[in-house]
Amino acid sequence: MTTGTDFHELAKHFGTPSYVYDLRRVAAARDDLHAALPEEVVLYYAAKANPHPEILREMRGDGGRACRAEISSTGELDAVLQAGFPGSDILYTGPGKTDEELTEALARGVRTFSVESLGDLRRIGARAQALGVVAQCLLRVNSAAASAPTSIRMTGVPSQFGFDSETLPDLRHEVTDVPGTVVEGLHFFPLSNAGDEASLVAEFRNTIETAAHLQRELGVPLRFLDIGGGFAAPYAVSGERPTYPNLRAELSAALDEHFPGWREGAPTVACESGRHLVGDSGSLLLGVVNLKESRGRRFAVLDGGINVFGGMSGLGRIFPVTVGPLETDPAAEHTTSLVGPLCTPGDLLGRDLRLPDLAPGDLVTIPNSGAYGTTASLLMFLGRPAPKEIVVRGTELVSVSRIEHIRGYEHGQAL
Repeated sequence: MTTGTDFHELAKHFGTPSYVYDLRRVAAARDDLHAALPEEVVLYYAAKANPHPEILREMRGDGGRACRAEISSTGELDAVLQAGFPGSDILYTGPGKTDEELTEALARGVRTFSVESLGDLRRIGARAQALGVVAQCLLRVNSAAASAPTSIRMTGVPSQFGFDSETLPDLRHEVTDVPGTVVEGLHFFPLSNAGDEASLVAEFRNTIETAAHLQRELGVPLRFLDIGGGFAAPYAVSGERPTYPNLRAELSAALDEHFPGWREGAPTVACESGRHLVGDSGSLLLGVVNLKESRGRRFAVLDGGINVFGGMSGLGRIFPVTVGPLETDPAAEHTTSLVGPLCTPGDLLGRDLRLPDLAPGDLVTIPNSGAYGTTASLLMFLGRPAPKEIVVRGTELVSVSRIEHIRGYEHGQAL
C-alpha cells in the first residue's frame, strides 16, 4: 500500500475519482523480486497489469534490476516502445494475433513471440517472411498436470492458450519447419496468484520438469525457457506484498537438476509478473456523493465504480474491498454497501461492509489497487470521464494525467 502520501490533499487539489501510484513502491517490488530470483533469471513485466508511462519507465530500470516487457497488443507495443524498451526486450503474447498487428510488431523490431497453436506459428512465419526477417518463437505449453493446489489455474484444462503438452511431441516436425520462424524455446504460465511460496515452488518445479521432458521429446535444444509467474499480491484489500525467501535456492536446485547449463545461458531462463510488481504501489481515491437507505440496507454512492475500478470487480471477483482510514468517528459504524454512479445494479464495489459513518464529501480509499485499475475498467460506459492518475515518488509529485475518449474517423468522415 502507498505510504507517506497525503491522499486528502491530493483529492482536494485534483479531485476524485483518482488513482495514486507511488514509484518508490514500484521500484521496491521490482528490486525485491529480482533479489528473490536467481541472478541469471530474466524478468518480464506484464504491461497489462498497468501500462502507465511512468510505471513502464520505472520497470525498465537499469542494469541487473531492469525488466523486459511482455505485451499482447499494438497499444501496449506503443506504450512500451515510448517508455524506452527496445524491440529486442519485448515478448509478444496472446491467442488472437492478427496479420496486421504481427506486421506492425515485426516492423517495429519485435522478434520474440509466444505461440499458442500451429496456426498461430504459421501466421507469424508468413508475416516474418514477407518482411524478410525471422521470428524467434516460444511454444506456449498447456501442461496436462499441475502441482499448486491454491491459485488461479491457467493450465491443465481445454484452453485457447498454448499447445497441449501431451500432443506437442507429435507436432515436432511441423513446428520446427515453418518458414520465417525458429523455435527458440518454451513458454509456460500455469497459474496466477499462488496461495503461498510452497505452491509457487511446486508449480515451478513441475514446469521445469515438464520442459525438460518436452525438450527430449521434441529433440530441439531449448535456448530460452519462460517458466511464467504466479507471484501473489493483495488486490483491493489491506495486506502486504508477499516475499519469497526460499525461492532462489529452490529454483536454482530445480534448474541445476534438469538444465545443468542454465547458469551459462543454455537455456536462458525467464519469469514474468504483473500484479505483484505494481499492486501495492496504488490506491484508489473515491468521493462519497450520497447516502441512502433502502428496505433496511444502507448504500454509499461513490463518484466511481466499475467504470474506474477494474472489469474484474464487475464480475464479482474482488468482494469485499477494504476501505482505508476515514476521517469519521470510528465508534459510529454501519453496515454499508459501496456502489458506484452507473445505471446498473452490477456497479458494486463492496457489499455489506462494516464502515464508519459516512457523509457526502468524505473520501474513501481502496488500497493495493495499483494493478488492473483504469485499463481493465468499463471506461466508456455512460461516457463518464476516466479517473485521474496521479504519480508520486514519496512526497514528490511526478505527474497527473487522464485518459481521454476520442472518436476517430476514417478519411475524416463516418463510414
